[in-house]
Amino acid sequence: MHRIIAALLAATSCVSAAHAQSPVASAPPARADQTTPIAVYALEDAIGAAGGSAPSVEAAEAGIHAAQAGRRIAGLRPNPTVDTMVENVVGSGPYKGFNSAETTVSFAVPIELGGKRSARIAVADAQTRRALLTAAITQADVRLQVTQLYVDAVATKWRAFTARDQLSIANDAFSAARVRVQAGRASPIEEQRADVARLNAQAGVDRAQRLADAARINLERRLGQPIVGVLDMNALDKIPAVSYGPATTAEASGTLALAAADADLAYADAGVRLAKSQRVPDVTLGPGLRRLEATGDTAALFTLSIPIPVFNSGRAAVDQASALRSQAEARRRVTALDIEQAITDAQAEVDNAATAARNANGPALAAAQEAARIARIGYREGKFGQLELLDAERTLADTRIAAIDALATYHNAKARLERLTTPAPAPAPEQGN
Repeated sequence: MHRIIAALLAATSCVSAAHAQSPVASAPPARADQTTPIAVYALEDAIGAAGGSAPSVEAAEAGIHAAQAGRRIAGLRPNPTVDTMVENVVGSGPYKGFNSAETTVSFAVPIELGGKRSARIAVADAQTRRALLTAAITQADVRLQVTQLYVDAVATKWRAFTARDQLSIANDAFSAARVRVQAGRASPIEEQRADVARLNAQAGVDRAQRLADAARINLERRLGQPIVGVLDMNALDKIPAVSYGPATTAEASGTLALAAADADLAYADAGVRLAKSQRVPDVTLGPGLRRLEATGDTAALFTLSIPIPVFNSGRAAVDQASALRSQAEARRRVTALDIEQAITDAQAEVDNAATAARNANGPALAAAQEAARIARIGYREGKFGQLELLDAERTLADTRIAAIDALATYHNAKARLERLTTPAPAPAPEQGN
């Protein structure tokens, strides 16, 4: 980016013999005599602000709380029941009224068999791990979104600076053309052509400033708060040096996406275990008391209830859970292939963007700057025509924009690659039963 700054400053040199102009905004606004430094709102500041206020992060945290509550529910045992039954009442003959009533009070305790409780806990633990991964994925997505918005805001700001410099150059070219026309050294067409270029440059400034304002507003909207200070205009400076080593192999292991697929597979495994445990019938047993009103005697009783799996043996549920488990396993393999392919493509995109950024901010920018300088000198001395000057200035402006775009493309591609290769968090220790 320092080359862009140098080009912007060089572009404000003389366009005509009497070319003298004031400095333009080719860098972030700052006063030379300013004693209090302006606070810089860096990318990490934006990421930190968005991470605590993004609705998606709040939704993910609510999902974690729900999964943790589900884990507590899964560990609870079935509630016992108290049954009261009155027989031989309000009938005829000796059973008229309540004289022959038999009152039974029993206490029933359901006993789960087949490991149902531990299977439920395994399902709940799998859901909790998936919720934690979802939260980590959400944080990574927020980081990517904020990074892209921040890069876009900085890039549009640089484009606005470039547009202002082009307007200053166009104004000076118009003044130079007017002097040449008044001196009889050029046709009035040159003045009209320069005026058109000046008007187009003014429109370009307005358009670039609107885009810069919109990019900053979008960033503030994502952060949920206004930006205090100025953006880090050097955020796009860093470009890696040329690498001649062998290309790195894309590995899906350890990434968030593959960890999520593993969590889905673990959840499906727990579902198979739960379905198998449901095939074992539970029993309900407990003591009770019966009072005979006719004799005033009391007798104890014992109840045992065992369901008979005649119509629903649970086999279909096991088949369903097994099919879902096979589906999750296949999706896990597909996810691994997709991640490795995406990482390979993203790495190639990063390398290509880095090459384009180095070229655009190096030889191409230097050549365009030199061509514009020669065209200005030649135009002043009458060796070049106005068309050559306008073409050189247009080429320089396009090269500056291309340099800014190349830097923005590189940093966005790098952010996408970092998102794909974000490591999964370490699994949290499981709770006791």
